[in-house]
Amino acid sequence: MSSVSKAPSVLVVEDEKEIVTLLRYNLEKEGYEVTEANDGEEAMMLASEKQPDLVLLDWMLPQISGIEVCRQLRSLPETRNVPIIMLTARGEEADRIRGLDTGADDYVSKPFSVNELLARVRAVMRRIRPALVEDLVTFGDIAVDRTAHRVRRAGRDIHLGPTEYRLLDHLMQFPGRVYSREQLLDAVWGSDVYVEARTVDVHIGRLRKALNVTGQGDPIRTVRSAGYALNDSLG
Repeated sequence: MSSVSKAPSVLVVEDEKEIVTLLRYNLEKEGYEVTEANDGEEAMMLASEKQPDLVLLDWMLPQISGIEVCRQLRSLPETRNVPIIMLTARGEEADRIRGLDTGADDYVSKPFSVNELLARVRAVMRRIRPALVEDLVTFGDIAVDRTAHRVRRAGRDIHLGPTEYRLLDHLMQFPGRVYSREQLLDAVWGSDVYVEARTVDVHIGRLRKALNVTGQGDPIRTVRSAGYALNDSLG
């Protein structure tokens, strides 16, 4: 039986398309479900309908300002406790204090480091909704401890290289879902690095070999002409 829970959802409220694209790519790569709103009115509607687990909220928005969206989200029972991280070019201390006083949980100034922003997202999730940040993910007899970067199968430690670990961690996020070689390259190696598609086959082979030492059977399914998936029969 799988204990992999539904991916935590993030509502990105931002009117600059390039930033939305950047945030969506990196958040989805981390395993979050992303919904986007381009102005304050749309943000309020989506937040009420879908009740995200976290809101990334730009200060300068068309229609309703980010600070007003934050105020309104805090006033509604269904969104009162949703974590909010504000994104803004306004870096003055008075503005930061105003944002936090309005109910924001954290504050990131533009231009921001993506890695820092993702760390802030994880920290806020962990602090406010700890159940949403899975440090231990299990599927069947495989367990991945993301904090310690340890993998166990059937109670035995499995030693993986960094790339094999990232491949397994990605496959564990959506067991049964088939990923093409290109999708795995993008998720594990990154879109800005050129790596041949056959490299995925080599590392999947190494991952299989490492996981199969327990004699528990092959946990990875090869789908001809499509890609790879974590075997449904494990769950």
